[in-house]
Amino acid sequence: MHLWRYKLSLRGYRAMILQHMVFCLLLIHRGRPLIVVPAVVATVGEEVVLPCHIKPEMNANGMRLEWARPDLMPGFVYEWADEKEHVVNKQPSYRGRTSVVKEKLEHGDISLKISNVTISDEGIYRCLVPQVGQEAFIKLIVGAVSFPKVTVISKTSSKVVLQCESAGWYPEPELLWLDAEGNLLSAGPTETLRGPDDLYTVSSRVTVEKRHSNNITCRVQQRNTNQSRETYIHVPVPSWSLKLVLVPGLLAVFLSILLTIHRCRDS
Repeated sequence: MHLWRYKLSLRGYRAMILQHMVFCLLLIHRGRPLIVVPAVVATVGEEVVLPCHIKPEMNANGMRLEWARPDLMPGFVYEWADEKEHVVNKQPSYRGRTSVVKEKLEHGDISLKISNVTISDEGIYRCLVPQVGQEAFIKLIVGAVSFPKVTVISKTSSKVVLQCESAGWYPEPELLWLDAEGNLLSAGPTETLRGPDDLYTVSSRVTVEKRHSNNITCRVQQRNTNQSRETYIHVPVPSWSLKLVLVPGLLAVFLSILLTIHRCRDS
């Protein structure tokens, strides 16, 4: 079921990219300047600013400004005209969450602020100023993160089985186990589940030996958003191992004391 949903979303994403490419070609063909801005990364629940500026700098307060997503219908996420926002054609999911700074409009800064970012906000945005014939395309990448939880599943006199689980991630992350020196540990396969909210849950198990100062770290990370969260657990050394270390040491100290006393008597 999850595999089918993944294939369906992949086809939808490819279709969106194809539509965007055709849209861009049409714009270039009709001679309108096209600007592609580097991707912006945001986290679910936070706010993000999509940059867009008129060049050369001019007062945009009295101009018509359009922010839209070509893949949505209606596609407008923000409209500004007659020195105020227009919401008639606005995409319902963006109502009350998008805005521009009026004071910055005077300097040609028409950047869009999106508050309470959601996963569905991810996509390609178009910033358009019809009066000057300028537009830009900005890709928004949305991520969701959470701290992993490490628990002890089972243990023997010399080994411990640990499980790491982390829920509420987007896009799909990877899970790594590291030893105290930061070396990658060989672990079982990572199980990945995608919930109805499109958030991912990942989990994995690893078997480690009980050694002195054995700190094990579970790290969950996303390469494309450059986000990572980690939790570590200390695996205690077994009591018999401590005895193996302490007994010879105490015996050596005891013999050293006896030898010192013996030498003092001889002298």
